[in-house]
Amino acid sequence: MTRPVPPQVIPRPSTWQPGEPAPWAGLPAAQRTGISIGRVLDALGALGQRGPVPDDVGSELLLGTAVRIDEAGAPAPLRINAGVLAALFEEEGEARVILTRRAAGLRTHRGEVSFPGGRLDEGEDATAAALREAHEEVGLDPSAVTTVGWIHPVVTMVSTSVILPVLATVPARPHLVANPSEVERVFDVALAELADLEVFHEERWRIAGRTVPGTDDDSFAIRFFEVSGEMIWGATARMIHELLSVVLTGKNGL
Repeated sequence: MTRPVPPQVIPRPSTWQPGEPAPWAGLPAAQRTGISIGRVLDALGALGQRGPVPDDVGSELLLGTAVRIDEAGAPAPLRINAGVLAALFEEEGEARVILTRRAAGLRTHRGEVSFPGGRLDEGEDATAAALREAHEEVGLDPSAVTTVGWIHPVVTMVSTSVILPVLATVPARPHLVANPSEVERVFDVALAELADLEVFHEERWRIAGRTVPGTDDDSFAIRFFEVSGEMIWGATARMIHELLSVVLTGKNGL
């Protein structure tokens, strides 16, 4: 008997407004397909995001939608404390990415779609944590994974984790099995599906007491991808938004 999946809780404020179209909205449909792994790697290389993660990547720009404030009221350094694995494989010329729906019994982000990953253990870096967690959560064999690049860290709104997404490839569709204590569902989606203009939308949110530098109204963008029967939002959607921006527009969209 299949357990019912509780709906995601999306804390949308009543003051939300429609956001901007996807950065790739102006591209012809033909350019939003044929997103091979080779195309992804070339785009990452052009922006310096291919290869090992730089030591100072956590200090760049405004990460996500929040800046941690120290007791003196000044922005405090953000330290990466979690890693996720955006693992790609290719079928029929299209790169596909592995995603999970988190188990309903987890303490945070329950029922949300995410990349495999989690908190760093003592002595780990984000890549090691992402590989370990992908093996624990969905049985992805680390020896079959080749890490190829990275996208910028994001800060989650709920748990204030600073997450580094590590990009990787596997040579073919892997056999994956969800660990039921952590994952309700494991699935994959083509990047071309995520780039479909009917799949993406953006909202502008404002949270009482949150100051967002560089805005007139302290609003910030929340991105959504509705695909494969799932609603992807929050940190994972921000990661996917950057990856697609890199590949389709040659900019990281930050």
